[in-house]
Amino acid sequence: MKRFQGYLLTLGIGWILLAAAGLYYARLKGVPAPFVAPLLAAFLVEYAFYLLPGFERLRRELRERLPILWFCGLLALSALAPYLIYSLGAGQFYIDRFGRLAILVGALSFWYVFRRPTKTADLAVLALVAAALLTRLFARIYVSPVPGVRIDVLGQLMLIRLTAMVMLEVREVGGVGFGFLPSARDWKVGLRYFAYFAPVGLPAGMLLGVLHFTPEWKEVPFAPLVFLGALWVVALSEELFFRGLLQQWLQDWTGRPALALALASVVSGACHLGFRGFPNWRFALVAAIAHGFYGRAYQAGGGIRAAMVAHALTVTLWRTLF
Repeated sequence: MKRFQGYLLTLGIGWILLAAAGLYYARLKGVPAPFVAPLLAAFLVEYAFYLLPGFERLRRELRERLPILWFCGLLALSALAPYLIYSLGAGQFYIDRFGRLAILVGALSFWYVFRRPTKTADLAVLALVAAALLTRLFARIYVSPVPGVRIDVLGQLMLIRLTAMVMLEVREVGGVGFGFLPSARDWKVGLRYFAYFAPVGLPAGMLLGVLHFTPEWKEVPFAPLVFLGALWVVALSEELFFRGLLQQWLQDWTGRPALALALASVVSGACHLGFRGFPNWRFALVAAIAHGFYGRAYQAGGGIRAAMVAHALTVTLWRTLF
């Protein structure tokens, strides 16, 4: 038990904070009492699983103790559990939605059990993840019983940690540097490349009409919370997919780090074409520029956590001042 004290402590503190925030949010949005319990329970369960990839010792021991089929089967069940808790409890279970989710989860969980790691297999699984996100699949599966309350973030969180577990423990991708807490060196590298990006990306965004200096001063005190949310969700997921996987694989396949960086940045930008209306090429261009700097932070830091810092700082600046 002592080996997993960090995980258990983080889990306990997170559950307390999430429960309090969830109850406050439900009251603010007027969520009927019968729906609060299953929704809150689903998020608390998802949080427990979301933490796992960030605790290397725990996830490694789970993988070593279980046969590969059992391990992948448990990954699949863990991915389906939050949906079942919320949908059955809230009366929102539909077999067709569950079927689509089960197909996606099954394909990801067992991908490398039945497919040998190759360029085609690796790119295909990334394409599957991208398709689920870009087509907003989870908005059609995780349907809220309350108008105006979106819960498809449950699916997005599930996809992040399921892909992380598969890649880290089944595909056994090295050099990712996955984790929730940046080291002192990660902070130093991330801050440096954020500073490099700002005088380039901000003027470019303003010239293209993507950024408008409209500071929300009342939001500034909440900037640390915005930063942590961006660091542990948005930056974590995008840097895992675009840097820890795509950029690293492209570099391995081509032997050309600069080309891998450029290609990964273009793909990253293209994935933002649907932001606030498709095709938003101006935002995609600024995103590609930003991801170029995140890619350099990844190369300089030797892992995604340095890139996460630069990415989260950019998101925080954008959401508070632009």
